[in-house]
Amino acid sequence: MTVWNEEVDVLVAGTGGGLAGAYTAAREGLSVAVVEATDKFGGTTAYSGGGGMWFPGNPVLRRAGVDDSFEDALTYYRAVVGDRTPVELQETYVRGGARVIEYLERDESFAFHMYPWPDYFGKAPKARVDGKRHIVPAPLRAAELGELSESVRGPLSTDRHGAPQPESLIGGRALVGRFLLAMSKYPNVSLRRNAPLVELVVEDGGVVGAIVEVEGVRTAIRTRRGVLLAAGGFEGNDELRQRFGVPGVARDTMGPSGNQGRAHEAAMAVGADTDLMDQAWWSPGLIHPDGRAAFALWFTAGIFVNQRGERFVNESAPYDRLGREVIAGMANGSVTLPYWMIYDDTAGVVPPVQASNVPMVETEKYIEARLWHTADTLEELAAKLDIPGDSLAATVIRFNELADKGVDEDLGRGDEAYDRAFTNGASPLVPIRKGPFHAAAFGISDLGTKGGLRTDTAARVLDTSGAPIRGLYAAGNTMAAVSGTAYPGGGNPIGASVLFSHLAVLDMLDR
Repeated sequence: MTVWNEEVDVLVAGTGGGLAGAYTAAREGLSVAVVEATDKFGGTTAYSGGGGMWFPGNPVLRRAGVDDSFEDALTYYRAVVGDRTPVELQETYVRGGARVIEYLERDESFAFHMYPWPDYFGKAPKARVDGKRHIVPAPLRAAELGELSESVRGPLSTDRHGAPQPESLIGGRALVGRFLLAMSKYPNVSLRRNAPLVELVVEDGGVVGAIVEVEGVRTAIRTRRGVLLAAGGFEGNDELRQRFGVPGVARDTMGPSGNQGRAHEAAMAVGADTDLMDQAWWSPGLIHPDGRAAFALWFTAGIFVNQRGERFVNESAPYDRLGREVIAGMANGSVTLPYWMIYDDTAGVVPPVQASNVPMVETEKYIEARLWHTADTLEELAAKLDIPGDSLAATVIRFNELADKGVDEDLGRGDEAYDRAFTNGASPLVPIRKGPFHAAAFGISDLGTKGGLRTDTAARVLDTSGAPIRGLYAAGNTMAAVSGTAYPGGGNPIGASVLFSHLAVLDMLDR
């Protein structure tokens, strides 16, 4: 029999979008213990540059006069996701985001802005190419959060390069900060760092608590209402990545190192079912001198070529779609790592990457690491990359012809709204003519795994027979993604995490 060290209404594991559940519990009068596996709050959410949420029809958008409907948004979402996930789960997400923002905006701690970001499948029916299904949290001054601001993860410039903490929290850090600020008003919340959840406790067929290692000491926490697992994915665990067939390696993920899949394993040990375990939120990754490939987007020029010196992908496509094309090429042998961005000297030696997420360091370090190369001719550049010179030259000639036409007849670059999001609607086809010519090494990165525990529309975790496990809930990347193998639009991961964490606690209130 378990000897309990303490008892609360709700236990929340994870401090990214899972904080929405903790906040809801506290606001509704429940006692809640929040446990974070690492020394910082925020999880992968805190590394998001925008902290966006894809919530069609929410009050922020309505106040801005956006004319949209849930039916249109559902038409788009279903067209993109298909039947890979239950229709009722998709509908819960598309319709539920507006209600959770209404709930949060009743608290002055929260503020959001519309930030147009095109849907990622612009040719799908009812896509919003104007991006008006997307909102972001308003920046938060660190002084408003006080000492808690120092406990928020990130930004990446600080964590990877030791840069000073900025005076304001923006993007995902602002969202995390606002949840922490809101919860600080309630006495019924405890926040603990360095406290991973390692085991669930089951009595009479239901989860009644968990074992948490608080600073290395096993602590048994009993729950009266439920346990919410929102502890991120398992992208930081190479053994689990290999077991479930997730391409790439832990070194190259954008998730924090604490995302080891402990919550997944604890749930599977008590009979939880899983889905999408070979999936992640993919992206191309600029390789840095430390050897790590990091999420990069907003390419203002350049083309990607494989080891044959040939283009193989629409370089301006949404990052997950682009990443999946790289992985498909790796699977069929047409792409090996690294692949190369080829660009000319119009803007100099630094690659035309406007959002490297992990800030670039000194140019000399990339050159010394043989990650960036320069040559007077394309043939000389190809020799440095060990790819066929005649093939690379022919590829560039062909691309320049397409750029002059303004239409990518080969790979469709520029055919969708997202492709032109960073060029103010202009063609992203920029010719490569001015020598010397340059190459930068790229790999595959991810924003975290998206495989996890199967849930119903109340975020209740399901067992392998499809029945809910009493007292156990999941959200975020610990939950099998509602979007299946697709990435419908920016803000889907954080949006789903916030919504299903909130819904989990609303269900607990009915228990």
